[in-house]
Amino acid sequence: MKNHTFLSGFLLLRLTDSTVLLGLQAALFSLVYLVSTLENLTILLLTVLDCHLHTPMYFFLRHLSFLDLCLISTTVPKYIFNSITLSDSISFLGCVCQLFLVVLLTASEVGILTAMSYDRYVAICHPLHYEAVMSKGCCVQLMAVSWLSGGALGILYSAGTFSLEFCASNRIHQFFCDVPALLELTCSEEHAAIDISVAFGALYGSSCLVCIAVSYIFIFSTVLKMPSREGRSKAFSTCVPHLVVVGTFLLIGTAAYLKPPSNAPPLPDLLCSLFYTVAPPALNPIIYCLRNSDIQSALSKVLRKAGRGPIERY
Repeated sequence: MKNHTFLSGFLLLRLTDSTVLLGLQAALFSLVYLVSTLENLTILLLTVLDCHLHTPMYFFLRHLSFLDLCLISTTVPKYIFNSITLSDSISFLGCVCQLFLVVLLTASEVGILTAMSYDRYVAICHPLHYEAVMSKGCCVQLMAVSWLSGGALGILYSAGTFSLEFCASNRIHQFFCDVPALLELTCSEEHAAIDISVAFGALYGSSCLVCIAVSYIFIFSTVLKMPSREGRSKAFSTCVPHLVVVGTFLLIGTAAYLKPPSNAPPLPDLLCSLFYTVAPPALNPIIYCLRNSDIQSALSKVLRKAGRGPIERY
């Protein structure tokens, strides 16, 4: 007999039963959440207020910060609340919404990172045509494609996952509702819907990775032809961290979703999920923005105005 009584809710992963360790866990996640929120809100504020940052590159960075802020707010606050209240529960509807938002936001972020690589390709390889190619309309279209792709994958994964029958334990071996962890609880023999979703997700992720790789191949070939050693060094120091982070983000996320369900210990899966849901919101502002001289200049301007009085309009 199949047990469906737990469909009113699920239980999320609890790493320890010690109240002291749960408190430390909540404090650590709270610190990461606050730092990430502050970083991304700073980028949002600066790129909106400073007219010198109203360029295609910072348009994409502003939306990337917004996505990162939403992504970390979808998973971490609930886990902090559960750690503080010694509760592991999440409602069925809450689980559906959480899974949908995580897929939507991560897929949209991949799309924006792909658009950013194209933006850098045009800026470095075709600088004379940059303004014509990266027009406001083109930027809005790339952004719309990213969001629509994320929304479509979110609907596919949510519908595919929750169309399955759950008859095992209601304990999700993950700190949020994620597709691989939920698939471990299903007893459905037919997985056509989720298989189709995974196929579309893999195709989308691999396509974005190929586009990013091709863009950076052209970028590096152009950079190597630069006569200035300082210019080459600056370009490499900017592009290489971006490429490494994006590639690792995509590969780990793809591996986590394509891995077959198993009863292995949840720690490796937990570390993978932390990397593609918690690490990007905390690290992206540092890698893409806070080391940037334009962002630093805009931040210094805001701080100077704040020291003199109310912030004036730029």
